[in-house]
Amino acid sequence: MADSDSNSSGADYAEIMVIRHGETAWNADGRIQGHLDVELNDAGRQQAAAVANRLSKDPKISLVYSSDLKRAYETAQIIAARCGGLNVVTDPDLRERHLGDLQGLVFREVAKLSPEAYRAFNSHRTCQDIPGGGESLVQLYDRCTAAMERIGGKHKGERVVVVSHGGVIRSLYQRACPNGRSIGKVSNTSINTFHLYDEDKWTIKSWGDVSHLKETDYLESGFGGDGTSGAVYRSQHRLGNFMAAGYFPNWKEVVF
Repeated sequence: MADSDSNSSGADYAEIMVIRHGETAWNADGRIQGHLDVELNDAGRQQAAAVANRLSKDPKISLVYSSDLKRAYETAQIIAARCGGLNVVTDPDLRERHLGDLQGLVFREVAKLSPEAYRAFNSHRTCQDIPGGGESLVQLYDRCTAAMERIGGKHKGERVVVVSHGGVIRSLYQRACPNGRSIGKVSNTSINTFHLYDEDKWTIKSWGDVSHLKETDYLESGFGGDGTSGAVYRSQHRLGNFMAAGYFPNWKEVVF
């Protein structure tokens, strides 16, 4: 991650390191989680320990925020413990997108098992919600960007960690780079660093850093959750920085 040794103390921005939760058994199976509360598997705990060790070497982190879903909260607790016993503050607005009737289904089967919800999920209309109480992309965007604004406003001149979910992280990218190219998969425990300034200005310092996983088993695909996702398979080689690799599928993909 570029410039990770610089400290944001006294700066006119909040540095927010947004991290996707560690792997779950449902990630490995390609099963859609959304708001369903699935805990980390053993690989996910190893990933969380690896990113925690990495963050413990960075300049001081003030606080850790997390989605209240188990897979994010457990990741956050592991990070907080390794970084000096920090507090973890949960915020339900950092949850993954609610995916309605798709939740609990294996993605490759959803077109047959829940065709209406599948069509809604694949809609190009960002205001399209998903049957069964699911959110639209606009609802997700408004919810999670508001949460980030609150955090940024409280931590000017500080560095904080936010542990959240793939769909949330994609929405935050869209907020920081509304005219930018789309991002690809968001791997488990990848580090994505934002700077939030006054006057509604967001910038991205670094993106998609998984260098801490070079010795750790992880899902290279990140399960994108749409027809372009491909098979879920494992890798132990360095995935590197997605942005440098030039891998930018549609930003509306949702990591479950």
